[in-house]
Amino acid sequence: MAGIIDTIKLAGVLVLALPAALAGLELLLVRGQTMAGGILLVLAVLLVVVQRRVTTPTDVPGLAAKRVVGAVTSDSDTEPDESRDVVDVSRDDDRS
Repeated sequence: MAGIIDTIKLAGVLVLALPAALAGLELLLVRGQTMAGGILLVLAVLLVVVQRRVTTPTDVPGLAAKRVVGAVTSDSDTEPDESRDVVDVSRDDDRS
């Protein structure tokens, strides 16, 4: 589920970053305005990098839940499972 949400967030950022990058490329390559074009390209790249790397306050509950789930599953794996133990209750004296 987190993969879908991350993909939607990335698509939302790309909606803002791609027009800035295209405008930067046009200014840089077609119109010869290297300063404005370069700034727009850097801003577009920074938008995507910041979205992927920076943790926002809305991400904190999800990260905490992942840590709790990871701690619970790793603890239960290390405990011995009593349901796997087989006890032989047959006796030799019960035979007739």
